Amino acid sequence: MVKARLERLAVGRDEVYRDTYFDSPDAALETGDRELRLRTVYGADGSRSLLTYKEARLDEASGSKPEYETSVGGPQAVRGMLGGLGYAETIAFEKHCRNYAFTAYGRTMLATLVRVPEVDGTYVELETLVRGAEELPGALADVRAVLGEIGVGPGDLTTETYTDAVRARRTG
Repeated sequence: MVKARLERLAVGRDEVYRDTYFDSPDAALETGDRELRLRTVYGADGSRSLLTYKEARLDEASGSKPEYETSVGGPQAVRGMLGGLGYAETIAFEKHCRNYAFTAYGRTMLATLVRVPEVDGTYVELETLVRGAEELPGALADVRAVLGEIGVGPGDLTTETYTDAVRARRTG
């Protein structure tokens, strides 16, 4: 039902994400609810790599985090740089995604159907950009409205991260 509603909003694009998360030996990023990720995206148009830093959550209910992301031309070089700076790989996994880009409530949105092979179920992510914290309440209201329109209700929401779900699955 959700997929069919998303297909009416936009043409889906299938991609595979290979995500690797890094942290310092004292787990300072995880302890501070922050993330440092190197992602390589594989799709019909080839591949691209991104380095992402996420700050701590601004909103507990949605798990929204300020995010800074940039394209990188050499993911192996970035791995070397991160290692040289004292960061080590903490977890890596794959996500199978179908992305839908569309506009709703005057906002550019990206809905992603996500399946992580190691975790049961299919998840829906819905993102939009804000220019500052003052825009967050309105943006979250718009995101919740779109979620409702595609059939995702408040009882379907979770703030569990993929990293936590994969880690739990691997440790039993």
